[in-house]
Amino acid sequence: MSMTRRLALIPFILLLVIVILSFFFPSLPQQNVKPNSDINYADIAWMLCATGLVLIMTPGLAFFYGGMVNKKNVLSTMLQSYMSMAIITIIWVVVGFSLAFGKSIGGIIGNPFTFFMMKGVIEGGPITSADGSIKLAATIPLVLFAFYQLKFAIITPALITGAFAERIRFTSYVLFIALFSIFIYSPLAHATWHPDGILSKFGVLDFAGGTVVHMSAGWAALASAVYLKKRNEPNHNPARITYVMLGTGLLWFGWLGFNAGSAFGANGLAATALATTTTASASAAFAWVIFDAIRGRKPSAMGTCIGAVVGLVAITPAAGFISIPHALTVGIVSSLISNLMVEWRTKTSLDDTLDVFPCHGVGGISGMLLTAVFAHKSINSAVVNNGLIFGETKLFFIHVTAVIGVSLFAFFGSLLLLKITDFITPLRVTADEEKEGLDWSQHGEKL
Repeated sequence: MSMTRRLALIPFILLLVIVILSFFFPSLPQQNVKPNSDINYADIAWMLCATGLVLIMTPGLAFFYGGMVNKKNVLSTMLQSYMSMAIITIIWVVVGFSLAFGKSIGGIIGNPFTFFMMKGVIEGGPITSADGSIKLAATIPLVLFAFYQLKFAIITPALITGAFAERIRFTSYVLFIALFSIFIYSPLAHATWHPDGILSKFGVLDFAGGTVVHMSAGWAALASAVYLKKRNEPNHNPARITYVMLGTGLLWFGWLGFNAGSAFGANGLAATALATTTTASASAAFAWVIFDAIRGRKPSAMGTCIGAVVGLVAITPAAGFISIPHALTVGIVSSLISNLMVEWRTKTSLDDTLDVFPCHGVGGISGMLLTAVFAHKSINSAVVNNGLIFGETKLFFIHVTAVIGVSLFAFFGSLLLLKITDFITPLRVTADEEKEGLDWSQHGEKL
């Protein structure tokens, strides 16, 4: 039996185990459960739409990344995003949702048996704090909340793929994102978004995923680039800039559900988040192009698209906490910082193929710090301490501390998972496979 067939045997056995588990854990709703009196059907309708919007971001990311790589690696790069949709969904249904939003264990991780195999999710009530004082997404069914959050869990490991594009073995990628979802993403989601999470109780504000999604993916991307080292052919022309533009449009469109949906209702806060999201992305796109022009470069489609996405990344943690004019500043400042970081990265030996860390990692860090500068309780009552610009320092120091702690956890945790993955199955393709292109060497397909 070939190595590929032997490696495929393990996940196949796991799938059979899941089939068996479904017989023993059907998770049928209990009929005697008291209905949730807080349910709001307008909120349900909006959150169903928002869930679809966030899902479309992952195919959008596939086009965004796929257009940037060499032509012989387009399909493999895009497939990595689609496989994240498949693999993370299975993990989420079995145990991932429990790890992220189950009963808190020390504020660090959820009890894996709380919602094991979606137990109690269909008829369940909202996620609450231990003392019952805080209810999360109380006006929508728990099952809708669970599958809305799934879309965040899907796109986070998909974001990492841009860092090790064109040189990672497909089977190793599958194993790595599974480990990342369980051991990096789920603890961060729990710590930040569960009412009893350690970062939540510490006072960290992350409206839609600056810490949980973008910083974790960005630091994992940096760890991947360091661990896998340079490609044998690091310089190339993007395969399809039109793909990048299409992907940017889908990401921008879907991001409205990503941020505005994080209000968990059809309300004024969702409208505010939609406004700040659009504003930041637009200002970041224009700032990127203008900054390039100042340095003697032509205004490019690629630069415009990257700038727009950086703005979306940076506004994500702040979207429901800051005003619309401040969103302009978030977009412009984050765009300039990430542009400089991309320029710096090109002068180093670091081969972050699609600049995931300078854009998502640094964009997420910028967004978290700027949230602590501009947040105000008049925008969102969840803000306990106003931002730095309003003369209060506590929130800013909380965010600086959180940024440092999360950065260390995400980078070194991802580095450990890469080593474990590499021990089980080699991460890098061979030199000949890389030269041939991953589309053919890994999947037997060509564009």
